Amino acid sequence: MTDLPAQKVDLKSILSTSARVDNSEGMSYLQSVPRRIVTLYLPLSIIVVILLFPFYWMALTAIKPDEQLLDLEKFNPFWTWSPTFKHIHKLLFESYYPHWLWNTMYVAIGATVLSIIASVLAAYAIVRLRYKGANLVGGLIFLAYLVPPSILFIPLATVVFQYGLFDSPLALILTYPTILIPFSTWLLMGYFKTIPFELEECALIDGASRWQILIKIVLPLAVPGLISAFIFCFTLCWNEFIYALTFLQSTPNKTVPVAIVNEFVDGDIYRWGSLMAGALCGSLPLVILYAFFVEHYVSAMTGAVKE
Repeated sequence: MTDLPAQKVDLKSILSTSARVDNSEGMSYLQSVPRRIVTLYLPLSIIVVILLFPFYWMALTAIKPDEQLLDLEKFNPFWTWSPTFKHIHKLLFESYYPHWLWNTMYVAIGATVLSIIASVLAAYAIVRLRYKGANLVGGLIFLAYLVPPSILFIPLATVVFQYGLFDSPLALILTYPTILIPFSTWLLMGYFKTIPFELEECALIDGASRWQILIKIVLPLAVPGLISAFIFCFTLCWNEFIYALTFLQSTPNKTVPVAIVNEFVDGDIYRWGSLMAGALCGSLPLVILYAFFVEHYVSAMTGAVKE
């Protein structure tokens, strides 16, 4: 009878030792160079090439002379030995492109701020203010995100025209939240649920109001979720095409996605150099934004999907 505890201890030690051996053996297969190349470096290289090739093609087209753009049989389509900055100079100094960038930034920031404010209030009310039908309201808000924007722009165009906002960036700032708020609310709902409710209960016991709890407790803890919602809204506003094409007509008021298509295409003549230069310069702000905040974006999306 005295040997049983010792046998149990030995059995536990053997199991733990075997588990450690299994883990080490499971990772050791990556130590050989051929396996590491096949399972790690080769797939990563393929993914990087596929993701970066469109940017390389845009940059190459933006610095190619016109004759090399039109004759792909005589010149190498994947390289140029005589780069030119004529297309970029024409884009920046002979068009309204800086003004189009300002319009796009102004519209994107304005619509994003309005959408985030509305989404925060809606998400907090659905998640924390326990009332009957809160889950149904949350589901309906998410279903509203599934409505295609192409269906809504026709009635919205009538409303915008009647209020005298036609051909004004303000029209986009007021209409973009109709497609931004549903998804942002759903995203923030999932993130607010990960915040312990006990923190709010303690604050309520100490006499804090709901507004103070939201401003001083919930929002500081939900910064990754707010950054994620901001990136989503900003990206969608920056790249949106249908509403901008419908509501803006004059050249100085256009945004980048619409302007580069309308102003650098003359019938069946495509000025590819200026088109690619405009697309490349227009994508740089989003690349910088994702480069700085991609970790917060991924963490917030993970928390929302868990819920």
